[in-house]
Order: sequence, then structure tokens, then C-alpha cells
Amino acid sequence: MPYTVYIVVCADKTLYTGYAKQLDKRIESHNTSPAGAKYTRARRPVRLVYSEKRATLSAALKREAAIKRLTRAQKLALIKTRPTTVIPSEASRRSRGIPPAH
Repeated sequence: MPYTVYIVVCADKTLYTGYAKQLDKRIESHNTSPAGAKYTRARRPVRLVYSEKRATLSAALKREAAIKRLTRAQKLALIKTRPTTVIPSEASRRSRGIPPAH
């Protein structure tokens, strides 16, 4: 099952980036559960504004870290693109002769 990297906008207009295996349950958790991220618990409700799939946990964590390093303006520009495709893992790419993604 692929992982989803996502961005939500919080009630105070801040952006939160995370990853999940089951995105719908994670968004619900952000909005209703005491187990939701500490950051979003104080900023409910949150609304999903961006998501993209990654084939492996490692790829999802790397992408999440990359998005978190972006400025707010860069994140807002990314949100406008809304990609929806699954990105294959590097091992999968190599086995099919596809060059590494950079």
C-alpha cells in the first residue's frame, strides 16, 4: 500500500505537512482525536489542500522532509499543482531502467 504525503491548512491559516498510510483516517484524527498531531490539535479544524503518493515509507519520509524545508510561498505554489500519481521507489525505477529521480 502506498503512502501519502500531505499538507493541511489549519484554522489559523498555518500549513502542516505529514505522511499517512490511510489519509482519510489521518485527516479525521487531526480533526477529532486526542491522538492527532500536537500541532494541529490546537488549530482545528484542518482541511486537506495537497497530497501526493509515494510507493515506500522511505520515499514518503524523504518527500515530507523536503516539503517541510520549503518556504510558505513555495508550499502554496506546490499546493496549486496537486499531483496525484504514485511515484515508484528508486529500486523499482532501477529495475525498470528508469534513471533516479533528483
